[in-house]
Parts: sequence; structure tokens; C-alpha cells
Amino acid sequence: MRNNISNYFQKGHCLIIAEVGQAHDGSLGNAHAYIDAIANSGADAVKFQTHIASAESTKDEPWRVKFSLQDETRYDYWRRMEFSEEQWVGLKKHADERGLLFLSSAFSNEAFELLQRIGVSAWKVASGEVSNTLLLDLMLKSSLPILLSTGMSPINEIDRIVNKIKENGNPLAVLQCTSMYPTPPQKLGLNMIHFFRDRYQCPVGLSDHSGNIFAGLAAATLGAQVLEVHVTFSRESFGPDVPASVNTGELRQLVEGVRFINRVLSNPVDKENLAEELSPMRDLFTKSVVVNRDIKMGTIITKDMLSLKKPGDGLPPEKLNEIIGRKLKVNLSKDTRIKESDLE
Repeated sequence: MRNNISNYFQKGHCLIIAEVGQAHDGSLGNAHAYIDAIANSGADAVKFQTHIASAESTKDEPWRVKFSLQDETRYDYWRRMEFSEEQWVGLKKHADERGLLFLSSAFSNEAFELLQRIGVSAWKVASGEVSNTLLLDLMLKSSLPILLSTGMSPINEIDRIVNKIKENGNPLAVLQCTSMYPTPPQKLGLNMIHFFRDRYQCPVGLSDHSGNIFAGLAAATLGAQVLEVHVTFSRESFGPDVPASVNTGELRQLVEGVRFINRVLSNPVDKENLAEELSPMRDLFTKSVVVNRDIKMGTIITKDMLSLKKPGDGLPPEKLNEIIGRKLKVNLSKDTRIKESDLE
């Protein structure tokens, strides 16, 4: 069943989640347009963020980055990002129609309850909500899979949350994440993909804020089973996450690249079998021992009479020294490939 996100946690496939976040800037039309663009890219899932200002923030919440000229406070910004339940239902329906898994991060109990009524494929625990035990308890009771970002958490906190999720039995994926926007290469921490896999024995991945496709491709090469990237229509778009996002064209490239890498990793090569399969090609590209002049029967072969030329369907180059000093049993014309039967 496509809506069962756990089906995507398989060896050989990377679940690609395109994170809209606040890129819609409060426009329902933009939110729907992002669903279409993400579906067209070939990604598996679209993810939003569900903010209810009165439930998640105080009115004096400070700005992370003061970017908005129309919102006096960050609280005002969150209010402008809100959609009604009816509008969320429409977004979920649109995602379903386009064959996308529908995800949205809840930032309050009220947002969780709204999303539970609408229906999500999994719960994404944002880095800032890892310590929100009230919200996590609600997620655990739902039995849905948990996607856990680790952007600001030390290992002991991750250990505690992972153990709690596992004890409850929810399917789990742990995502390496660095809460820097954009994240510089030296802070991506792709080494944590192997670390988390070995430590927690569960699917692992990357929640990427680098703003390019390279980190995601590298994560796929390391066997990431989940990749989340922020997406924007353009680098010239408005919003705080644009520097940490890929544009829709880059998203298509990323999806194509990850799928290519998945196929590579799922098909290890046996070099012996491959060499046998390529033997006709080998004959075309390699060389054989030939005589470089007309030579009469009875002649003793010397090194200066021999050359190496294509195709490679005659005696191979490593036989050259074995031919020197032997007598010809037949006449050979220039560029004739020597056969063992030509020699005494």
C-alpha cells in the first residue's frame, strides 16, 4: 500500500521527501503549486509544517532571522502561515491524487490533532520538537512511523528518544540533521549515517539544509534510506529557508541521481561474470599478435617481425615472447594474426 511509509524503508530504495515548509508564504495557491511541482519531480513525498501560532508560541518569540517586512513579530508570521482544516484537507487530497505521501510537521498538540484528523503517512519530529515529550507521547499512541530529526540533539538525548520509540513499537527512521541554514559542507555530518545505523539498527537518512543536491547524492551513496530536502520555486523567492533549499529543477536532478545511485548499489557486480559478458567487446578493443611483414614458411620468428594490432581475437599480447624463436609452418602476409596452428 503506497500510503504505508514503512514500505519505503527498504534496502535499495531511498524515500525522497520534498519539504515545502514555509515556502508557500501563506498562499494556499502556492502550496498546491508546490504539490504539483514535487509530484512532477518524481519525489515520493511532500511535507509541510503545520503551525498554529496561539498553540505553539508566545507573542514575544524572537526571530531566528528578521526577514519579513510585513510581519511585525514572529508570532504574526506564524499566524499568517496558518491554513484552515478545510484547506489542509484539500492539500492532503491533492497530494493523494498526485501519488505523493502527505507529511506535515506538527509544532503543537493542536496541530497534531488537526493532522491526525486529516491523515498523514508518518510523524516527522522536527529538531526543535525532540524534547517535546507531550507531543511525542501523542505521536507514539498513533502507532504511525516516526521520522526523527537530530539537528540540535546530543547523543544521549537521541538515545533516550530512540529507546522510547522502539519500546513503543513504532517504525522508526533516524535522520542526521544540522540546524544551520544553509549547512556548510564541513557541518553536514554524513559520517553519522553509518553511526546511527550501527547504533540504532534502524533505517537512517539525512534531513538536508545545504541548499544543493550534492549532500543528498552523497547520502544516497552511503545507503541513506530517507532523504529530506527543502524546496523552493526559485533562488529569488521570498522566505527564510530559500538559502537552504533546492529549486524545483534541482529537485528533479536530485531524484534522478538518487534513483541512479539506488540502482547501482542494488546491483553489485561480479567482475568475473562481467568480464565474460564483455568478452565480445574485449575482442574489439584489445590487440592480437600479428606479423608486420610478409613472412615465408620455415622462417624463425624474431621480435622485430611482430606487432600488436586490433582486433583481439587472435593470440593475446602476453603470448608474444612464446612465439619468438618458433618456426612458421605456413606463409603469412603482413598484418595476419598468428594462430597457434601456424607455428611448429
